[in-house]
Parts: sequence; structure tokens; C-alpha cells
Amino acid sequence: MMNKEKILQCLNNILELELAGVVRYTHYAFMVQGPYRLSVVDWLREQAKESLMHAEMVGEHITSLGEHPTLKIGELLETHKHSTEDILNECLEHERSAIKAYYDLLENIDGKSIMLEEYARTMIATEEMHEAELKKMLRDNF
Repeated sequence: MMNKEKILQCLNNILELELAGVVRYTHYAFMVQGPYRLSVVDWLREQAKESLMHAEMVGEHITSLGEHPTLKIGELLETHKHSTEDILNECLEHERSAIKAYYDLLENIDGKSIMLEEYARTMIATEEMHEAELKKMLRDNF
């Protein structure tokens, strides 16, 4: 039997992270300076749009369970570090938090809802691809 309370907690955590991603990536796009600014800004703005799309998806899953999505937003820590490298490292940290949140959902839903299980697996793959891209962007540091 599915622990609806635990699943809802996982989904709302994901919602908060994705909404924080919208704000983070938008803010980071404002702050990027230097010779690669335009390409990095484009990438960050695409990530902000994707985070909003992910937030919308998870909100739909929450309401599909007959529940109410949170109005909270994940942690938004201003580090005042605005080099492109610092920004990309913060993005990497954020993506890793999202991966963990989706794995938590998968662990709690495993075998109890194919719809939510497939959703979690798809999102893990998506977030792991983002992590891989960020590692490539930061290649000199890995």
C-alpha cells in the first residue's frame, strides 16, 4: 500500500526545489559576466523555463492524488559569488539536490504506482543529464 503522506511530502519537496530552480537560474542569468556570457545566459534561462515546467508537472501529480500543492519555495541562499564558475558550481549543487529528491520519491513509490514510478525515473534521467552537462561545463575543475 502506498504511504500517501510520505509520497506527498516527497512531491512537495520536489515542487519546492523546482520553484527554487526557477528563481535561482533566473538570478544566475542576470549575474553572468565575461566572454561566454551569452551562451551561459541562454543555458541558464532554458534551465529556468525547464524548472517551471517540472514544477507544473509535479503540481499536477500532487492534485491527481487529491492533495494541495505547497506554496513554499526551496532554499534560496545568496552566496554573493558571481563568477561563472561559482554560478555553475551552485547549479551543480542544486541539480544534485533535485536528483536526490527524485530518488527519494522513487524509493517511496517503488512498485506502488507505475505512473509516479515512471515519472520519477524520467526526472532522474533528466536531472542526471543536467548534472553531466554541468560537469562538462566545469571540466577544468574535475
